[in-house]
Amino acid sequence: MAMKVSIQSRSGKELVKGGLEVSPEGTVEDLKRAFHKAKPQFYPSRQRFTFPLKADEKKATALADGKKLSDFDVKDGTVLIFKDLGPQIGYSTVFFWEYFGPLMVYALIYVLPDIVYPGYRHIPKKHPVQTMALAYWSFHYAKRIFETFVVHRFSHGTMPLTNLFKNCGYYWGFAAFVSYFVNHPLYTAPSTKAAYVLFSVAMLCQFANLTTHIIQRNLRPPGGKGYAIPRGFGFDYITCANYTFEIYGWILFAAATWTLPALLFITAGAAQMAIWAKAKHARLRKIFDGKDGRPKYPKRWIMLPPIF
Repeated sequence: MAMKVSIQSRSGKELVKGGLEVSPEGTVEDLKRAFHKAKPQFYPSRQRFTFPLKADEKKATALADGKKLSDFDVKDGTVLIFKDLGPQIGYSTVFFWEYFGPLMVYALIYVLPDIVYPGYRHIPKKHPVQTMALAYWSFHYAKRIFETFVVHRFSHGTMPLTNLFKNCGYYWGFAAFVSYFVNHPLYTAPSTKAAYVLFSVAMLCQFANLTTHIIQRNLRPPGGKGYAIPRGFGFDYITCANYTFEIYGWILFAAATWTLPALLFITAGAAQMAIWAKAKHARLRKIFDGKDGRPKYPKRWIMLPPIF
């Protein structure tokens, strides 16, 4: 027998007259499909349902995908608050464009100096350090694209469409910024021998980063959700070992090219990764608290030993 759930806006307006009819044994996804049928403009990925905020609560309880409505004690007459998350776009689509852009932008500046630097009559032959930088940069973003479609398993299918423009602005902008100065006709390259060594170690960081991503992938089954304690290859000592290897690789890139834009690029990226890493570390420690049979999260560095 079906039950009716009252769907309201945050202002208290009833969005489905007479209530939304769903099965008592239905899932959160069933609820979203039913609401989409009643309100076609709101496809499931842009829907979010919560219970009304109680007086003693700072944040309303949200209905999570993958669970039954009964898990949240949703019954006939329950009031749920709907929030429109706005236009959504797939994670893999966003990741492809934010990585494909830097791959192309950096390479175009390298191969089209006459167009990029029109004020210079004589464009010198590319220095080996500039070519190594192009190779490293291209490998990194080609690896990112490969990981997007082959390695990563996303816990959410979509993200807000605005993220596409924000993320592409960051990656594409820094690609142009770094490449412009590394490939500039007046660029003075540091020691070629030192660059070979630095780029070689940086490439090891790239493969280490790939390894950590594969470990993370195997922590979650296809379509699965939830958290597990990551272990092995850096994760035994560092919560976000994947960030560690990526940051070290870009620090070596900045040292090998000896350019301030490259250093600013990794500084900005590391700052954002530090925010994500701190939040993930705190979340894992909260989940794995050693109580009620749960394992206790081991003592680890968050991202960059011995600093952080």
